[in-house]
Amino acid sequence: MNQPLQISIVVPLYNEAESLPELHDWIVRVMTTHQFSYEVLFVDDGSTDDSWEVIRKLSANNQAVKGFKFIRNYGKTAALQTAFVHTKGNVVITMDADLQDSPDEIPELYRMITEDEYDLVSGWKKKRYDPISKTLPTKLFNGISRWVSGVQLHDFNCGLKAYRSRVVKSITIYGEMHRNIPIIAKWNGFKKIGEKVVQHQARKYGTTKFGLERFIFGFLDLLTVAFVNKFGRRPMHFFGTMGVLSFMVGSVLAIYLLFEKLYNISQGLRYRNVTDNPSFFLAIVAIIIGSQLFLAGFIGELFVKQNFKKDEYLIEEELG
Repeated sequence: MNQPLQISIVVPLYNEAESLPELHDWIVRVMTTHQFSYEVLFVDDGSTDDSWEVIRKLSANNQAVKGFKFIRNYGKTAALQTAFVHTKGNVVITMDADLQDSPDEIPELYRMITEDEYDLVSGWKKKRYDPISKTLPTKLFNGISRWVSGVQLHDFNCGLKAYRSRVVKSITIYGEMHRNIPIIAKWNGFKKIGEKVVQHQARKYGTTKFGLERFIFGFLDLLTVAFVNKFGRRPMHFFGTMGVLSFMVGSVLAIYLLFEKLYNISQGLRYRNVTDNPSFFLAIVAIIIGSQLFLAGFIGELFVKQNFKKDEYLIEEELG
């Protein structure tokens, strides 16, 4: 009977042909030294260099190597999500292909998952070899992520992470959400999240493939994750509440303007038409917006009911 695979190593990449052979040999050396059963999943995110040909050769010489090639560049999140579906190891390790993540960290990450029983362990590049244009936005993003999520990690963006297999099989990521996987995991019930200081190495080949726009997308996806987690299954609680408040404010303001006019008429005072008062139009806008928000919540509830799956809740234990 075959023993279960111990480790799945996931490597998303884009135009990293020069570093792949060295990274592969480094991984194999670590796996052999520690006698791990393993697989390596390279996901070519639409590279325009010879990355896929390199992966072909590596796979031909090592049956533990698997490759997936996208028809175009979809992004790191798509690469990770695709690989997560195909992993077979009890522990899943993700790492970048640029040799800045050290495979020598894998044994300790594996031990933290299997012996310390963490659900997820995130690397922390405490000493970085990146330019200040990259490190400052990273610190800002990490600070906001800690504040929003309550997950106390120093480096959400570190590509070197370890997961219990059940974690990656239970979450779905899209957009640029790979930075927010620890947050998504926590909000899906996997609360034992650890951190390990890892070695960060200077890039050996090529240049970084990420620009400053990734941080903008990261912030937007963080807001998406926070909103979907809190209101994804009860959109009416958000849109309905905001809609009712807006409708009530508009209605109260409109009633006040109407009574003000009637009072002035009864007292024989000069008055102007309600429609001449700018507050009237503010009241109308508030009422309309309130109605639209309420309808948005109602439509959202219909979508939730239509797409609800009875088996999507994770069961930790079952008896009988």
